[in-house]
Amino acid sequence: MCLGVPGRLIEMVDGSGNQLAVIDFAGSKRQVNVGMLEEPPAPGDWLLVHVGFAVERVDEAAARAAMECFDLSTPADAPTAETTG
Repeated sequence: MCLGVPGRLIEMVDGSGNQLAVIDFAGSKRQVNVGMLEEPPAPGDWLLVHVGFAVERVDEAAARAAMECFDLSTPADAPTAETTG
């Protein structure tokens, strides 16, 4: 099982032979290799990314649902029942 993080393609990186793109992950922009996708993506596409590689194109609803799962996770420093007694 792998963890795919959803992000939105902002732009392709010039001179990369359509292999690299700038992806926005909730405000954090990173370069991602998109060469594993069957068809080249376009700006505005939502992609699932695993360890720097786009592994799947998804629709906006699926991307937002996945982002909601991340928002529901408990921060590492949040109090738990074990630490609050």
